Amino acid sequence: MKALKNELIYFATALMFFTRIPVPFKVPYSSEIMNRSQKYFAWVGLVVGIINALIFYICTQLFNLEIGIVLMMINSILLTGAFHEDGFTDVCDSFGGGYGKEKILTIMKDSRVGAYGAIGIILLLALKFFGIQALGEVNIINTLYVVVFAHTASRFISGTMIYTHRYVTDIDVSKSKPLANKPLDKKALLVSALSVLAVLLFMQDWRFILVLAFAYLGKLYLGWYFKKYIGGYTGDCLGAVQQVCEVMIYLGTIILWKFI
Repeated sequence: MKALKNELIYFATALMFFTRIPVPFKVPYSSEIMNRSQKYFAWVGLVVGIINALIFYICTQLFNLEIGIVLMMINSILLTGAFHEDGFTDVCDSFGGGYGKEKILTIMKDSRVGAYGAIGIILLLALKFFGIQALGEVNIINTLYVVVFAHTASRFISGTMIYTHRYVTDIDVSKSKPLANKPLDKKALLVSALSVLAVLLFMQDWRFILVLAFAYLGKLYLGWYFKKYIGGYTGDCLGAVQQVCEVMIYLGTIILWKFI
């Protein structure tokens, strides 16, 4: 029972950290709990994906495809507090306007949004909209599955950065977000991967392993880029990886449905 209670605490910690979904009990916090909660990051993505897919379906039935997509995107931002979008914006600003590790990290912790961040997030959201629109015009029901897969798999891929790259300590620790930055054992990684496997089993379309591999290329490139300029990753970098990989899943699915 104690082990089950601990796992529930780890999941609730991940849910509270990545979303604004209320947890009906008090959750203790420590750096150890935060690190152990990383195994459930992708599972939180599964929850977010299911809620978004439900909103998307209802809104497309009430209105039309385009309005459904916009309302789903609004719901996603409200549900997560634009957590990952904020990280993507900070990465655009810092790497776009900073020269050298110290300057990049300083800009990354600045709460103000600059031109690079504004342009980047507009283009990212546009890609999401038009990507989902292209999928929805082919098959609405299958697009619902893709939305769930995209939210789950992109968070799993982002979480693998903890295992493959070094965490870069923030210059101003007082402004840093709490972050699970220490890799656990392989069992924790397996628990995270099971969320993606669960979605694939439900979809019953193993071609999406190719889409997953395609999205992973985005993580490989960003990981190389971050390592080159700052020596590793930060919390904002993880958010950027999640956002880019989510978009690449939509784009990869378009390619899949079009050519395979």
